[in-house]
Formats: sequence, C-alpha cells, structure tokens
Amino acid sequence: MMDMAAPQPTITRLRHETRRRSLTVLATDHVTPDMLRLRLGGADLVGFVSASPADHIKLFVPDGAGGQAMRDYTPRRFDVAEGWLDLDFALHDAGPATIWALQAKVGDRAEIGGPRGSQVIGGPIAEWLLIGDETALPSIARRIEEMPAGTPVTSIVTIPQDADRQEISTAASHRPIWVSRSDPTDPAPLLAAFAEVPLRPAQFVWIAAEAGVARAVRDAALARGVPPDWLRAAGYWVAGTADASVNDL
Repeated sequence: MMDMAAPQPTITRLRHETRRRSLTVLATDHVTPDMLRLRLGGADLVGFVSASPADHIKLFVPDGAGGQAMRDYTPRRFDVAEGWLDLDFALHDAGPATIWALQAKVGDRAEIGGPRGSQVIGGPIAEWLLIGDETALPSIARRIEEMPAGTPVTSIVTIPQDADRQEISTAASHRPIWVSRSDPTDPAPLLAAFAEVPLRPAQFVWIAAEAGVARAVRDAALARGVPPDWLRAAGYWVAGTADASVNDL
C-alpha cells in the first residue's frame, strides 16, 4: 500500500480559447488496418493549444441526414508553427465521423473546435501504467512520445488484430503489451493482462476504453491497492450509445 502522507500527483486544469477552425485535409494514411490518420492544416490553426495527451477536440462532420454531427478526437500530433494537426480514427464503427474520414481526400474541408481545456497530470510520478483500447491509443501513444527520456512506462492496449500494433518512438523506457481481442466491450482481456503487471510505488495508472471496460479495470486497480489519487479512468465510448463518453469514472 502506498504511503498516503507522501507527496501526491497534481492535476492542473487549464482553459483555452474555444472557437471553430476551418482546416484542410493535407494527407491520409492507414497507419494500421484499423487505424486511419488524417493530417489537417491551414492558417486557422494559429493559436491552437493542446497541453495534455488526454485533450480532445470536436470534429464537425455531416450526419448523413442533412445535418451535422460532432465527435471527440485526440490531437495525436501537431505543429502550429508548421500548420498541421494529426487525428487518428479507430475504424471500429461506421459512425458519421468514421465514414467522413474514410471518404476524405486531400483538399477537403474539415472543421474542428477546441480543446476547451486540458488536465495536466504532474507531481512526483516515478512510473506510468497506461491501459486502454484502440480508441485510447492516440492519447496513450502521444503521452509516451512526449515523456522525458528514461521515464519508465508500461502500456497495455487491446486491438482488433496483431497487425494493429503500432511502433511508438520515444526516449522513455517503454514496455508495450499488445492484446488482440474480438469484443471491445469484454473487459476480460485487459483484466488478464493487467493482473500480470506489477504495481510499484509512485506509479500513476491511466485507463481509457469503453466505459464498462474502463470501470472494470479501474475497480481491479483499486482492489490491488492503487490509491484513488494515483488513478484516472475514463470511458472514451459507451457501447450502444452514439457520441457518448464518461470523462471521469
């Protein structure tokens, strides 16, 4: 059990300017069979800020019925000076954003909004454990890439097939664990992998997946003695409900 009198992690909440930005599709890339990356860019990206790998922007797309739908996506990578932003689309559904992304061509218009704010995790964190499915992979991969050199980090990510493994370039000391599974709403594969990973003092555990799966892994972490202040869990999507998420479980 961790010493609760010891220094605790900090959550710094930042607010950003909220406005729509009109961008252009600069490139499309199937990173893996089930992950599509779009690079968006344009002068309207000036002033864009994303201070945390857990940030999300709103992407505005046609809803297929003459209206407009909004979906949340992680800013995977971006360079405001060069004028580009990468978004990764997990191709696990046929919703309006996925359909739009699959049909997108270089030169097409794209509208985004946000991020409205950031939650920056800091403090005396000696090690990280990042757990999620492919919808959380853009956030997990970005966090690992941005870690200081030598930072110990383990990631456990469930994916539809082995071909969906990604190479994550980082100076951190990264141990990747990939788990192929068929049902993204079944917590058993993540729970089994998590049970095999040792927990250590000053280790921060971050979880994001389908809401029921994330809740099950969170409960398992608490049962193994992870203090609540050293844990964050989010439901990035909710099975059976379109455009639903649970930011804090």
